[in-house]
Amino acid sequence: MLTLPPKVPANGALDRSENVLAEAHLSAIVQSSNDAIISKALDGIVLTWNPAATRIFGFSEAEMVGQSIRRVIPADRQAEEDDIIARIARGEQVQSFETIRQRKDGSQFHVSLTVSPILAADGTVVGASKIARDVTRRHAALTALAEREHRLQMLADNISQLTWVTDPHGTLLWFNKRWYDYTGLSEDQCVGQRRLSVHHPDHLERVVSKFYGDIAAGREWEDTYPLRGRDGSYRWFLSRAKPIRDETGRIVNWFGTNTDVTEMLEKEEQIRLLLMEVNHRSKNMLAVVQALARRSGGGDPEFLRRFENRLSSLSANQDLLVKRGWQHIPMAELVDAQLAILDRDSRALVKVCGPDMLLSPRTAEIIGMALHELATNALKYGALSQPGGQVWLYWEDRADRFVVEWRERGGPRVTPPENSGFGTTLIRHIPSRSLKADVTLDYAPDGLAWRLDCDATLARTLTS
Repeated sequence: MLTLPPKVPANGALDRSENVLAEAHLSAIVQSSNDAIISKALDGIVLTWNPAATRIFGFSEAEMVGQSIRRVIPADRQAEEDDIIARIARGEQVQSFETIRQRKDGSQFHVSLTVSPILAADGTVVGASKIARDVTRRHAALTALAEREHRLQMLADNISQLTWVTDPHGTLLWFNKRWYDYTGLSEDQCVGQRRLSVHHPDHLERVVSKFYGDIAAGREWEDTYPLRGRDGSYRWFLSRAKPIRDETGRIVNWFGTNTDVTEMLEKEEQIRLLLMEVNHRSKNMLAVVQALARRSGGGDPEFLRRFENRLSSLSANQDLLVKRGWQHIPMAELVDAQLAILDRDSRALVKVCGPDMLLSPRTAEIIGMALHELATNALKYGALSQPGGQVWLYWEDRADRFVVEWRERGGPRVTPPENSGFGTTLIRHIPSRSLKADVTLDYAPDGLAWRLDCDATLARTLTS
């Protein structure tokens, strides 16, 4: 530690001691600095070389003092030294100049230079002082950051979606190149806005209201609506926005995408129309079958009635499947479709209970026909054939098993049938065989009970 000397009489010794002290301070600063501090003459000859310069450049003080500073400058950058010397000679300072310099071993590195003129007492420039800082790590970090930003920008600009970012409150901050290419809007027309002119006027208020409602509530947002392209035509987009949160969980931005689904929606509409056409033609075929049955039924009205009822059940199932795009059918909708044969009073006697569960189209056909047959029999012979009767229909997804039960009470005393007809096949044999189900049909005196128990996964995936 440098200690200040005691004051001395004002006989000139004080000035000398102060100069010595200042020089000691300056020397301590130069020697302990982490930056290379170098002084040189105007011809580039090194005059002083501190320890940090040795550490950074690899040359010792003895190797550099009296030698040209050009030893540490790569051959392709020698012109930089000419420019620096010229500026210093004019009394200028070179500040924060980043360039490449060379170590003793020939390796090159990034350095930040500050060069200042050294003035004589009369103000003449007699040399230059140079401070050099090794910024290789910082430069590498900045380069890596720039490369990451470039990759992210390249990804953002070339993905198929239009992408954008908002602030926490939904004000638009950034769009990718594909957005501008599609809409034809400029950055000034988009950034800082809360609603844009490319939205279809018929959908604008609905879209904006839902978007800012979800933003305010912190909910992920999703919507489908048309956006106008630069050619003036509209295309449909599935749009989503997710919140971006900081380490405390606070929302700092929203990241959004718009995915063009125009062709998908058009194909879905084509499929829907095709299914409706198939449904129409198959119903016509059922009508032909019904007409043939009437002509061939031998005058048996009971046969015709039951046959037509079963055709109606098939038709109801088909309507439901077409409505659902031949996809999975909710059990509750299947029940409603098959109990539609009941009048309002009879329907009120059926108590239905069960969780949300989706059935495959084939499973829906099998169970739908069974429920239709049970409802028809209950209406004609069972609990729904007289006042006071009731039916309990419930289902559950329990331990990977799908269980459906139909129980009747309050109807006429049940007498087991002497023979098994096609109705029994619909209720028991087809479900048992197709669904690999355990099906029980109990003709208890106080009311019929039917129970189906099958693998829940099979009920959701059965295709044939």
